[in-house]
Amino acid sequence: MDDGTRELLAPLPPSAKLVYYVLDEEGRFDQTGLAEETRLSTRTVRFAVEKLTEVGLVEEGLCPRDARRSVYSTVPESERPTDPEAAAASEVEPETASEPDAEAPTATAVAED
Repeated sequence: MDDGTRELLAPLPPSAKLVYYVLDEEGRFDQTGLAEETRLSTRTVRFAVEKLTEVGLVEEGLCPRDARRSVYSTVPESERPTDPEAAAASEVEPETASEPDAEAPTATAVAED
């Protein structure tokens, strides 16, 4: 494991480190396979994969046997973004506003006599 990978893994929870290690050593897994291999709950595996994806260490792909499932694998160092924080920020979709814009006209009911 290279120094860049260690640096990216350092702030992550132990579950994410375990999931990364399994993916790095064993290859591609789906969420259920990772849960079985690591003996973590599927919820914990999902959280770990999310954290690993955010920093650019793991990528999600389609399962060749079942298109409804995703498989996860490590991202080779040569294909990782140079600035993982910027890459994570660009992948996050902006949240939709729950309130209408102040400049946007709003429909109001007008009572006619």
